[in-house]
Amino acid sequence: MTTNRGRHFDVIGQLASLRRYARSLVRDSDDAEDLVHDALIKAYEGRQGFRPGTNVRKWLFSILHNTHVDRLRRTKALQRRHEALGQIVEQSMAASQDHSVRLRQVREAFFQLPEEQREALHLVTMEELSYEEAAGALGIPVGTLMSRISRARARLRSIEDATTDQNDQFRHLRIVGGTDDDSH
Repeated sequence: MTTNRGRHFDVIGQLASLRRYARSLVRDSDDAEDLVHDALIKAYEGRQGFRPGTNVRKWLFSILHNTHVDRLRRTKALQRRHEALGQIVEQSMAASQDHSVRLRQVREAFFQLPEEQREALHLVTMEELSYEEAAGALGIPVGTLMSRISRARARLRSIEDATTDQNDQFRHLRIVGGTDDDSH
């Protein structure tokens, strides 16, 4: 990477340290890689702000730390919104027991999705944003958004199939004194 004055400094030589620090922050190697990637993008975009003579390692650690803090804040804000939405949904729907159970299952399945997939699916399906609008809001390419939505829908279908399989295992049981006819 070069600064705005053409001075070269060694970012590649700092990758191992950045990865170790990121791993200690997020405790997961995949998340750590994502964090380092995001921090390096911010460093590249903000390279004009690097002052010659400044410690490159300290500068990169600062960017990595701030990126991590931003992610934590974003995650906490998203969790608060989801919890608030969950409370509103639960308070506003007085439904039959079957409907309530089904709604709870769908909600639990939705919250089992990875955060990136939940964000994408929520913006497109619940907030009714277009793919372009949702991708812009998340700061990702439209293709990435579409991929996340596709993976989220596939995961929800697999959870649905597993739930259906579990319910099918009890279909052989009969109600004593009642009927097995589903029309009643």
